[in-house]
Amino acid sequence: MAETVLLTNIRPLGGPTTNILIEAGRITALDAPIQPGVAVLDGGGRIALPGLVEAHTHLDKSLLGLPWYKNEVGPRLVDKISNEREVRRTLPIDSHQQSARQAALTVSHGATHIRTHVDVDTECGVSGIEGVMQTREALADYVGIDIVAFPQSGLLIRPGTLELMADALRLGAETVGGLDPCAIDRDPKGHLDAIFGLAEQFGRGVDIHLHEPGEMGAFSMELIIERTRALGMGGHVMISHAFCLGMPDPAITEPLIAALAETGIAICTTAPASRPVPAVKRLAAAGVVLCAGSDGIRDTWGPYGNGDMLERAMFVGLRNNLRRHDELDLALATCTTGGAKAIGLAEYGLAAGCWADLVLVPAEAVAEAVAQRPGNRMVLRRGRLVAQGGQALFRVA
Repeated sequence: MAETVLLTNIRPLGGPTTNILIEAGRITALDAPIQPGVAVLDGGGRIALPGLVEAHTHLDKSLLGLPWYKNEVGPRLVDKISNEREVRRTLPIDSHQQSARQAALTVSHGATHIRTHVDVDTECGVSGIEGVMQTREALADYVGIDIVAFPQSGLLIRPGTLELMADALRLGAETVGGLDPCAIDRDPKGHLDAIFGLAEQFGRGVDIHLHEPGEMGAFSMELIIERTRALGMGGHVMISHAFCLGMPDPAITEPLIAALAETGIAICTTAPASRPVPAVKRLAAAGVVLCAGSDGIRDTWGPYGNGDMLERAMFVGLRNNLRRHDELDLALATCTTGGAKAIGLAEYGLAAGCWADLVLVPAEAVAEAVAQRPGNRMVLRRGRLVAQGGQALFRVA
């Protein structure tokens, strides 16, 4: 962690040029003068943004750095889940090595914090959790990593998984994951009782993958809302994907959106092109906390992804037809302040007292940063330069 540095010639959120004084990893003054003996880092007129937040990915199973994977997987969700278990037995997927590779790539583009869902099941046990925890410790100076214990293969349909989830939380996973209570476990009450029970037992938050479409997804979402309200867990629950909110029937979606806002449940979108998605303007207008993530990056599910959260903000903008400057500000917010609020980052932002987690982008305005995703960025973590020009300034295997 840098002790004291003066970040000069930068424009916070595209505003006037100024300097930022950073001491012991925190922003201590804006518009600070040059001081004798203080190290200077010239931002070159770049826009200063708070560090980008990757709020939904799977660090443990990326295939980055491995030979190209020939994907011949069937179209159903269960096909991808089953294939992944098979491939994990044959490919050299070391969760520490692979998570470190993806984390470094994500940092190189400007992310300073990552929430990752890590598989827990009766075949891999908690080995993925252990590997990603090793990465979290090794890269702590460069990126924050929040771990969700995730029952990718199902919870109740694979006896023993619930006990392994508890083991993962004892090891240090911060959040309890869930998955499609109706479609995968086929027991929505039992599934949600189990994961909210773990959350109560260990004092953790909940993050549920909800791919279920239409009225099935809406039913599961209602049950999640009911439990969040009953347990007073507002601000500690996230629903990821939430495709059901992309339904065209406002008689179903509008009450759900109002209830999400009232209970403080966050929504995470990956803005996929292939599925209905939550309408970010409608949710933001209602007061719902919104964030975004890359999901899988070059894995057995698909070959896409590069960890660039500015590109993800662009996808959010494209998928929601966001064109105006203020609308692109909203797209960026899903990958900055929205992500920070959704996963509970403290002291995040560009104000005095906040951690100096920043990305400096050569652009005239926030809208240009989102629409054009310029390269040659500078990334600071706790006031320390950790990436520049698309390259992480630290080594991983």
